[in-house]
Parts: sequence; structure tokens; C-alpha cells
Amino acid sequence: MALANTIRQLRFHHGEITQKDLAEYVGVSRQTICTIEGGKYLPSLEVAFRIANILCTPLENVFSYDPDIEGDDELPPKVIIHMTVDAGEPIDGNS
Repeated sequence: MALANTIRQLRFHHGEITQKDLAEYVGVSRQTICTIEGGKYLPSLEVAFRIANILCTPLENVFSYDPDIEGDDELPPKVIIHMTVDAGEPIDGNS
């Protein structure tokens, strides 16, 4: 998976919190934390934010996207969209 995480390092940085304790705080099973930490399972956004909140760190310090991690071939290529806006009539705020 292309999503890397630092959960293990952060758990130890915060007093060696166990997977079991983190799971209880987050509201998931210890196995869920184990598989997320091992990179075998992607958490929902809600669970990801809960983990970051409990570990007192921004989400981007817990999870990061790494396209060089194997197993990323299922993702579509990046698409850049260019938009133009027709100026049309000015908006005067009194309309």
C-alpha cells in the first residue's frame, strides 16, 4: 500500500502505549491497530483522525502517501484539470 505510517514510533514516543490501549482509546480492536500499523489495512478517515488526536500529533505526521511503496499499481494516474472562468458581467454585491 502507498500509505505509510509512524504509529509504532509515536506509540513509543508517548510512553510506550500498547496496541491494546491505543485500540481502546480509538474504539477499534487491537488487531485493527496491528494491521494498520503493519501497513496491511487502510483506516477510515475517522479512525485515522482519532489515532492522530490520541497521539497528539497532526494527521500528516501519522500517515503519509509514498508512491514508491509496492502495491500502488491499482491507483489511477494523476489527472490535472485546468478550469477557465468566463468573466461575463461584473457582480456588484447589490444584486
